[in-house]
Amino acid sequence: MSSVIKKIESHSPLLHKAHEGDRLVSINGHEIIDVLDYKFFSYDTRLAVELESPGGHRRTVKVKKREGGDLGLEFETYLMDKARPCRNRCVFCFVDQLPRGMRQTLYFKDDDARLSFLTGNYITLTNLSERELQRIIDLRVSPINVSVHATDPELRVKLLGNKNAGRGYELMQRLAEGGITMNCQIVCCPGLNDGEALSKSMEDLSALYPRVNSVSIVPVGLTKHREGLCSLKPFDLDSARETISRINAYGESCLEKYGSRIFFASDELYLKAKLPLPEDEYYEDYAQLENGVGLLRLLTVEFLAALESFDGNVSNKPFSIATGVSAAPFLEKLLVTAQEKYANISGRVYAIVNDFFGHTIDVAGLITGGDLIAQLKGRPLGERLLIPRNMLRDGETVFLDDVSVSDVERELGVSVVIVEQDGGDLLEKMLEA
Repeated sequence: MSSVIKKIESHSPLLHKAHEGDRLVSINGHEIIDVLDYKFFSYDTRLAVELESPGGHRRTVKVKKREGGDLGLEFETYLMDKARPCRNRCVFCFVDQLPRGMRQTLYFKDDDARLSFLTGNYITLTNLSERELQRIIDLRVSPINVSVHATDPELRVKLLGNKNAGRGYELMQRLAEGGITMNCQIVCCPGLNDGEALSKSMEDLSALYPRVNSVSIVPVGLTKHREGLCSLKPFDLDSARETISRINAYGESCLEKYGSRIFFASDELYLKAKLPLPEDEYYEDYAQLENGVGLLRLLTVEFLAALESFDGNVSNKPFSIATGVSAAPFLEKLLVTAQEKYANISGRVYAIVNDFFGHTIDVAGLITGGDLIAQLKGRPLGERLLIPRNMLRDGETVFLDDVSVSDVERELGVSVVIVEQDGGDLLEKMLEA
């Protein structure tokens, strides 16, 4: 069962009161179905915890703990349930564009509101039952992240390939009325949901401010593995510039009316448009970093601040940095800036072309270990190779193609140093400080 206790931590107030193998039935009379129930109903300081032994005997134990403190229980799965799979057939789905033969877990598409709240995943709302929608409101599960793509019902059905998708904006209105904050994304496809369709989506979403807190607009990503899929075209220079102009014009009106732009174009869209990134203040509180909005600007701000305050010893050992084609010019500029202050810094930046997914994919987070090895073998790398954390699968030291960091180190004969998404950490790793 999903609520069977697998492990009891040593700090748990239930230590010696509960046992591994017991099932968590309820807390303060509330049935525990999944992780949201568990976290919400275990928040208080005094709890009556109902447990069921493997033999079926039920008992209630009382515990005291600090408010919001963890009960220290571990279950078979994080959700205490199976993740809910996506039922959409989005015309732009990236998972559908993966090559065959990869690890099976990479092909799983989730659309689970619980993961939206707990880990920041985006959901389309097409998977919600009436009970689940009401529970989000009742338990104040906020904020959640919503993949909108379009507010027009017919267009959203077409984009998501799901007849239930047309209710998306209606459900967002109910969530807003229930006090739920939403951060949203629009994957923009030229000829489908850009232009006037994008303007309508922005108008509809801004009407829900402040419950719609921020919206990122990101360009569709198209790999070379699209056999049998919907015909889509990528952004070119003109369409990227028109879209940015449209977003920023509406964002300016929102800034004047609401005190926030609400709508932000991703870094990738600026790069495709060959336009300079906005300044620091444009991004407000950087609410859409996970969608690549302001990542390069914040990295630059943090790097320059760290460089200005740095007063330590600088290593002269040569190093190299590997990144995607789009970010390479920014890192080269930061490296030159550091060298202007410390002439003995010896480094170089390598832009890795994405042969695995296709050359239209130019972000660092989708670079594979195989491409790293193939393109850097035999090249001067110095004593260490710096790579960004987002090249690796979350919490692991493995690239998307199952090549490990140790494989890269062995093949290239160099130590790999993982850099966090932080300008200060980048400087520290460059200087070996």
